[in-house]
Amino acid sequence: MSVFAILKPKGMGTQRHILVTGVSSLVIGSLFACLSYATAHAITTISESYQSSTQIPVGSIVSLVKGSQTQVEPGVTSNADSLLGVVVNPDSSLLSVSTGSAEQTEVATSGILPLLVTDINGTIQRGDHITASPVAGLGMLADGNVRVVGIAQGSMTSTRQQTITDTNGATQQVTIGEVPVLVNVAYFFKQPDKSIIPVAFQNIANSLAGRDVKPLPIIISGAIFIITAIVVMSIIFSMIRSSIISVGRNPMSQSAVYRDVIQLSALVLGILAVATVSIYLVLTRM
Repeated sequence: MSVFAILKPKGMGTQRHILVTGVSSLVIGSLFACLSYATAHAITTISESYQSSTQIPVGSIVSLVKGSQTQVEPGVTSNADSLLGVVVNPDSSLLSVSTGSAEQTEVATSGILPLLVTDINGTIQRGDHITASPVAGLGMLADGNVRVVGIAQGSMTSTRQQTITDTNGATQQVTIGEVPVLVNVAYFFKQPDKSIIPVAFQNIANSLAGRDVKPLPIIISGAIFIITAIVVMSIIFSMIRSSIISVGRNPMSQSAVYRDVIQLSALVLGILAVATVSIYLVLTRM
């Protein structure tokens, strides 16, 4: 397979293209109309042609097909780990590397490019990281540790309400639009939200509850734990002290001392059990 490079000079005038996307090929199921696509504002230096089994609209996120280095498919959450870049018009890049195949999709892996997105995971603002969404080819806000295609350089424009069907077959009403993105495929690690609760305690609470726990239940649980610890330590201290004094004064009182130790030990275990259940209920129910 021959590989050749074509140097394309930048045009002197401003060119604007209207993007009409047949979103049935992207699992959306119908046309969403005439998003303005400003090629003159797309800043990319190099793009490369890849093979694809379907026609992928300009502005879509694409991923490499598993086991292939030359074929791409629309990016979705299930193949986000293989994100490659954004589909562009070959005329928008200075250098285009082609494989010579008839069925080609031009993909840019750097530059500031218009990207088709949806608010399915929240409204996208400048500085947000963008990853693949459940709707093939469309980006969404990244809110966890995931591979991203780049960083939004502005808010959504050319928006339109649309009923979409995701890859799981679920339908919902979302906003679809266009966002300028600084393309740089990388892993995004979300920083934990600032909280008065130390990270270690937050992680322990989340593990016990099986979900993210708010600060208030953790504070209440911590208070219960501290009070319980003080009570238990006081009982144990008193039990040991009284036992030593009783045996020292009357060695024959050992049996009574043992009985008191057993009773107080049962009381301590009961207190610990009640405190444990209380902490668990606070963390899981509040």
